[in-house]
Amino acid sequence: MSGLSRRLLLAGAALCLSVPALAQSWPQRPVTVVVPQPAGNSPDVMCRLITEKLSRTLGQPFVVENRPGAANLVGTQSVARAAPDGYTFLFATSAALVTNPYTFKKLPYDPVKDFVPVAMAARSNHVLLVNPDVKARTLPDLIKLEKSAPGSLSLAVDGARNLSGLIAQAINKSAGTGFVLIPYNTTTNAVQDAISGRVQVTIQSASIAEAFITAGTLRPVAVAGAKRIDSLPDVPAIAETLQSVDLQGWFMFMAPAGTPADIVDKLSAEIARALESSDVRERAPSLGFDVRIGDAVTPAGAKRFLDDQLVSSGKIIQGLGIEPE
Repeated sequence: MSGLSRRLLLAGAALCLSVPALAQSWPQRPVTVVVPQPAGNSPDVMCRLITEKLSRTLGQPFVVENRPGAANLVGTQSVARAAPDGYTFLFATSAALVTNPYTFKKLPYDPVKDFVPVAMAARSNHVLLVNPDVKARTLPDLIKLEKSAPGSLSLAVDGARNLSGLIAQAINKSAGTGFVLIPYNTTTNAVQDAISGRVQVTIQSASIAEAFITAGTLRPVAVAGAKRIDSLPDVPAIAETLQSVDLQGWFMFMAPAGTPADIVDKLSAEIARALESSDVRERAPSLGFDVRIGDAVTPAGAKRFLDDQLVSSGKIIQGLGIEPE
């Protein structure tokens, strides 16, 4: 073997050894996790619940950075352009990954090519809420009330093309109702107007809705999805009345494309440990989150889930007749 060949062989061996060593030493400084939603919104709440655990187990701060704006585009794009060095991750919403591709003609990122799935974190439940003065305690009551005076009930959502807006449109289509969708830039304003009666109905994440339900300022009539949720066991699922309406949000850790696979695997394993911890298992359901996500907590499982969601979301959005803008 020539001297050059020997040096190349040794260099290759050293490179192979350095890859697992990278994961063993990672992280050596604070890690940023970008949430493309404002502080206090459900993605932020769930992300902080998990990153608190990661900071302890991995020995470095996992810093949550809120970068809201433009239907999740601002924060998501920033991570797509970040260095793939294992120090920047995205806590992605379902809207960022599987809704936006069908509602925008052009995205500043590609949810498949620009990212690597790390682990699904949780499913996020949404609740259909009414002002207490609305004479409806169930979804069938609310449908009947709207049909008795078409166009008289306004429904506050966080955007016609975001999850709450899609749920509202799916209800209108399936039930034959005409709830007037009122888009809001902030959850706070939507909730305040529902409480004051300026709008009669709203759809909010369970983590946000809980305090207002407890205070009696908003009343739940149904939860989005096919099943009831642990935090509101007496509130029927929308699908119990309208079988075709089964929409649910979810969150997933994503890394910029090119992030070393061993770092992705290590973070995925630590996220799985965090989700299995007793405090997360106890707190998540009370906040309206479902952390029973099976193998989607692994990179391969998360990718399969994401691929399936891209197809199913496309069918739902196209079925509602929504054209990309």
